[in-house]
Amino acid sequence: MKKYNFNAGPSMLPREVIEATAQQILDFNGSGLSLMEISHRAKDFQPVMDEAMALVKEILQVPEGYSVVFLGGGASLQFCQVPCNFLIKKAGYLNTGVWAKKAMKEAKHFGEVVEVASSADANYTFIPKDWTCPTDLDYLHITTNNTIYGTEIRKDLDIPVPLIADMSSDIFSRPVDVSKYDCIYAGAQKNLAMAGVTIIIVKDEKLGLAPREIPTMLDYRTHVEKGSMFNTPPVVPIYSALETLRWIKRTGGVEEMARRAEERAKLLYSEIDRNKLFRGTVKEEDRSLMNICFVLNDEYKDLEKPFFDFATERGMVGIKGHRSVGGFRASCYNAQTIEGVQALVACMQEFEKQN
Repeated sequence: MKKYNFNAGPSMLPREVIEATAQQILDFNGSGLSLMEISHRAKDFQPVMDEAMALVKEILQVPEGYSVVFLGGGASLQFCQVPCNFLIKKAGYLNTGVWAKKAMKEAKHFGEVVEVASSADANYTFIPKDWTCPTDLDYLHITTNNTIYGTEIRKDLDIPVPLIADMSSDIFSRPVDVSKYDCIYAGAQKNLAMAGVTIIIVKDEKLGLAPREIPTMLDYRTHVEKGSMFNTPPVVPIYSALETLRWIKRTGGVEEMARRAEERAKLLYSEIDRNKLFRGTVKEEDRSLMNICFVLNDEYKDLEKPFFDFATERGMVGIKGHRSVGGFRASCYNAQTIEGVQALVACMQEFEKQN
């Protein structure tokens, strides 16, 4: 039976990326050694790092004056590394979900933190609107896509202070005006690569301004100056990121990724809105194209487990909603196919007919 992977992360990757990475794990560049056992200082690996960084800049059209680094520690490490490097006196945070709240908590270790706006009282079912950004912030931090709740900011904000974004679950899914940001970071395990590496894009002139002594490993300058090679980088995740970046480029870039995301989301949201059994969980204008969340209508609540079992039997993997919200979640990152979404829609329609 064919499986359709809707996991929220670690998530599906293009099959050709998996196969290309697997080949290099067996024999890296014909060296007779596995990618898993070579030295990151080996002459064959440096081109991997160089090409990966170059492709990030090319695909996202990163302007001059920015550096790209690949680090371990996940986006969760960036929750403290960002304020350690950028918070001078006061930072603002847009609280749109669990990960934004965690980032805000870590920032408080380094200075004053202001919650500029929040949708917590409504269980994060919308992106806050009509808020005013204080002009005395060192930066405003946003989480562009909220994997748990299914909301997304799909445009680059125009604000009077520097902008920093956690784009872990929607990076490379749309064009981004990088010049609007001082820092963009993203854990790779949702839309770029296997788990184990985090991509950071930083504005060089904003580094080294914080009024504190920064530990060597937390200082972005350390990794910029050493080309992400200060310590042993996670070579296999970086290689899988390289293969994904190559795939994005030859598939049509972020413009094509955005078109596909719109197509997938339109198909699935249309079925959620049509089907008498289901309803969406967030305000329509804030619906994520990456993580599509839905629940059974109240009168059909007792069908939650039967539908999950029904869908699982038909090859749907990872559609259970996050434990904090329940229901269902279909994650449709770049590698998700329209065929996968069509299969889920057919499954929902068949279940409706039976009930």
